[in-house]
Amino acid sequence: MADNIEAEITEALTTVIDPELNIDIVNLGFINWIKVDDQGLATINMTLTMLGCPVMTTIEEMVADALKIVPGVESTKVELSWEPAWTIERMTPAARASLGLY
Repeated sequence: MADNIEAEITEALTTVIDPELNIDIVNLGFINWIKVDDQGLATINMTLTMLGCPVMTTIEEMVADALKIVPGVESTKVELSWEPAWTIERMTPAARASLGLY
């Protein structure tokens, strides 16, 4: 079940679009890991493009909103981590191409 709910969470997170880059946070490579405990707390560990990102709070709220539709998720916790640091290599090829980064 854990793999299934994590896949559903990942799918829901593709609806969270970074307001500055206009690409979803999964394809941008922001997600480090996802864990769901027995009480339905989904913890999302993610890295943003830079410390002090001006849309950090907005993205955290968007993540919580996106996960409200996932069965089995009762609450959400977003943990921001700066290790490993985000680089363009974390982006999917499609995300890099959409930004002209080949």
